[in-house]
Amino acid sequence: MDLLGSILDTMEKPPGMADEEKKKVKAQKAKLEKIQQAEKQKMKAFKEKIQARINAFIKDDTKQNYKFESMEKVYRATVHEIADVAGLTSFSFGQDELDRYVMLWKKEFAPSDEEILAYRNGEEWDPEKAKQAKVLEEQYKLEEAKRKPDTSKPQTNYKDKYEHLIGKASAKDAAKITLANKSYGFVPSENKRDQRTIEQVMADSRAKKKLKTDHFPSDLHTTESQGHSAIKNQGEGHLENQDIDSEHTTKSSQS
Repeated sequence: MDLLGSILDTMEKPPGMADEEKKKVKAQKAKLEKIQQAEKQKMKAFKEKIQARINAFIKDDTKQNYKFESMEKVYRATVHEIADVAGLTSFSFGQDELDRYVMLWKKEFAPSDEEILAYRNGEEWDPEKAKQAKVLEEQYKLEEAKRKPDTSKPQTNYKDKYEHLIGKASAKDAAKITLANKSYGFVPSENKRDQRTIEQVMADSRAKKKLKTDHFPSDLHTTESQGHSAIKNQGEGHLENQDIDSEHTTKSSQS
């Protein structure tokens, strides 16, 4: 029994559950690192390829824009990043996520709003057709402007304004009455102006001064005469009162 026990003790025990879990986690981690490394290599190769294509596009003087094939969002973002560093204008177009693509333009040939709108609508852009369409549009606008009456100018003829209400003759009078002056309100400015000459103004001024000078002494004489008369009347009344008092005193003494 001792021999059998010693043999069993020397044998390896079966692995526990903890050891098996650790092995699985380690294997998954190694697999993930391998996938990530492969993605890095793939992205590196993609960047090198895109950089080479963009450099070739920049050197080609015959091309103004460059269209890439459809690609996933992460790769489109990489194209935009490389194009921005290279000094190019880039836009993404396409209706669905599966067929979206990146298009590049050189800075001196940046796209117009009409061109971008055409690509967003899934249409091909033709510069010659666009020029013709723009010319036709301008001609159409000019023809429409000629057909429509010019309503931009305000109606300033007051006779026309009042003619349909009170007649043509009355409209003229109404226009004269309501024609406002900027400085004098609704009163005609001619009525407030002094129509006299300088000689007339000076003559009127001298006449007014002479009139005041002639009237002032007569008024003063009248006032002084009235004052003397009042004093005289007061004095006579005082003497008369004294005579009455004296007569009354004499009669009292005789009594």
